Amino acid sequence: MQTERLKEILARVKKGELGVEDALSLLRHLPFESVEESTIDHHRSLRCGYPEVVFCGGKTEGQIVTIVERMLDKDEPVLATRVDPGVAERLVKRFSGARHNAPGRAVFIPAARVGRKAPGEADGLVLVVSAGTSDLPVAEEACATAEAMGCRVERLFDVGIAGIHRVISQRQRLWDADAIVAVAGMEGALPGVVAGLTDRPVIAVPTSVGYGASFGGLAALLGMLNSCASGVTVVNIDNGFGGGYAAALIARGKALASRGAAPESAREAPRGSGVTRDHRATVARRAGKERKK
Repeated sequence: MQTERLKEILARVKKGELGVEDALSLLRHLPFESVEESTIDHHRSLRCGYPEVVFCGGKTEGQIVTIVERMLDKDEPVLATRVDPGVAERLVKRFSGARHNAPGRAVFIPAARVGRKAPGEADGLVLVVSAGTSDLPVAEEACATAEAMGCRVERLFDVGIAGIHRVISQRQRLWDADAIVAVAGMEGALPGVVAGLTDRPVIAVPTSVGYGASFGGLAALLGMLNSCASGVTVVNIDNGFGGGYAAALIARGKALASRGAAPESAREAPRGSGVTRDHRATVARRAGKERKK
């Protein structure tokens, strides 16, 4: 359930426009709902800032559709990853506003009550950089994820180190980003090069692209983990979703700080939630410092 929707329900109860029993009915499946073989975490957006994401690998079409329907019923936007083309086509036909990122194997369905932000209102800028065109599926998964989370996303593809002048010539774009996702297979050197050109955080995503001794992306993974460049964080092999998600969290946090606002999880954490008063004060101080800059 989105924070805005929860606030609306509570406000209607306060004004007497909605009865307590009716409100309880609307909140009955907070924080989770069991549906056949699945248990949907409707509380995740309140805790983490974004709803549960549907990983479609290993799920039947019926399971996917049921989960998507229940999430949309709770006014939650839905991001589905690793979606087979046939299933993606049927999701787009079935749900209004659904968008299919075919290379990234992802489908995003916006919530009916949550309007899409204009480009100028996006929560930060994520730059997704890929070493080669063969890395595009993983890179596009990162793009689809960051876009679904409300960030503005720019793409800088096929700029691997075999022609290192290509990425060096784009230094300004690296500096303009709030967070960078660097996707590469083979020896996985691109993230280290990018991190050596900018002070922006770099999320490195190794891919399984390469010949025999790449060991399905293990060589790229180990190369990224052993990068001598500072500011590089590494996710799992072919995990474009993880890279895009981490970069979006960073970009959104920076955008909120620049507007003088703390993240929802810090501003509205209830008593007993584990978020202390000291933590809230620290977030507020940081937001103030960013605003003064």
